[in-house]
Amino acid sequence: MRHPVSRLRWRALAVGLALAAATLVPSGSAGAADQYEWAALGDSYTAGGYVGDPQPALGDGSRDGCDRTTDAYPGLVERELEEFPPGKPVNLTNVSCGNATIPNIATTKQTPISPVQPPAGGWTAVDPQTQRAKLGDETDVVTIGVGGNSLPFGGMLLKCLEQGASGDSCRDYYTNPPEGEESLQEKLARVQDEYIEMLAHVHQAAPNAKVITVGYPAVLPEEASACNRPALTELGSITHADVDWLRDDVLKPLNSTIQRVTNFFGDRYVDVYSSSEGHDACQPAETKWVEGICGDAADYWPAHLPGTLLNCALVGKRVTLVHPNAEGHANTANHVERAIRIALLEL
Repeated sequence: MRHPVSRLRWRALAVGLALAAATLVPSGSAGAADQYEWAALGDSYTAGGYVGDPQPALGDGSRDGCDRTTDAYPGLVERELEEFPPGKPVNLTNVSCGNATIPNIATTKQTPISPVQPPAGGWTAVDPQTQRAKLGDETDVVTIGVGGNSLPFGGMLLKCLEQGASGDSCRDYYTNPPEGEESLQEKLARVQDEYIEMLAHVHQAAPNAKVITVGYPAVLPEEASACNRPALTELGSITHADVDWLRDDVLKPLNSTIQRVTNFFGDRYVDVYSSSEGHDACQPAETKWVEGICGDAADYWPAHLPGTLLNCALVGKRVTLVHPNAEGHANTANHVERAIRIALLEL
């Protein structure tokens, strides 16, 4: 949760910006609708997964397998904007979805894979998020947090676990990949191309919107020696050398790619990496903003990862696969809220 002092500062900023907006927007102007429209798009780092209550609630017929939760950063920002509106109310449409790739944002349907109470026949494919959010001329702000699944970072993390357990190098595996597996440089180049296409589609769908992209936090320590191998509550069997490689050659370049493409389009990039350093998955429980391979999660979240040997019940935890916890989402919410308020002033 946010520190009270920080919360007070944000409230002061919110009120100040709202007053500024009131003086900048003339009465009866073309953009003076009853409310601002904000669409939140993204993957599990936006949806939340196991942070807060499922949204829609468990048992609700409208559940789609995307694992959105009430305490993920879109919900936190929404509540702050309700308490201190930026001149007028902000209506959030959150269609983020766990496991979403970049193409799932604007061009390709996604079949969700939520392990939480899936229907007998599996989840039904959902339309691209731009369609689900009904982006259009009236959309004022679009936030997007996506890219990791397109590498895929989670798949690479599991491969590093596997390689580390057998004494092999994950870095070597992706530097000289087997036939049919992309090298890391090929992955990053593809991600850049996909991100360019995705942002072009978003701008076409919402031509008047301010677009804000959200990077990934510091899920890995700046010093791999901070990790206790093979603790599953941290990074398990991943070698220290591979932790350093994943941080410097995979995660940081991914964020740089997102920021570079965002800047090319003239959009705003939200850096949450810098503020989250020192709160990675290898820190003590009271310090970390990211859970490890196994971690603390709500009771509805599974302890066993289907299709794998990973069973976090053995250590009294649940499968969290290096995702932000409540404190991590609160930190992201601080930065995204500020970016949205600034963007609304520019409309």
